[in-house]
Amino acid sequence: MARTTFKLGRSSNPTMTKEDMNKLIEKKAYELYEKRGRKSGYSMNDWLEAERIIKGKLSSR
Repeated sequence: MARTTFKLGRSSNPTMTKEDMNKLIEKKAYELYEKRGRKSGYSMNDWLEAERIIKGKLSSR
C-alpha cells in the first residue's frame, strides 16, 4: 500500500504521512471530547474541528 504524504512548507520535517496526520487529528479530537466533559454524540464534530485546528496549525508553518 502506498503512503500518502503531505508537504508542510518550511518545516524541518517537510512531509507527513496521512497516518501521521490522522494520529494528530485523533489526539486533538480526544482532547476536545475531554474538554466537553466526555459527553458522547459529538464524535464527528470533534473530528472535523480537530482536523480544522491541526491543518490550520500546519499550514501556518
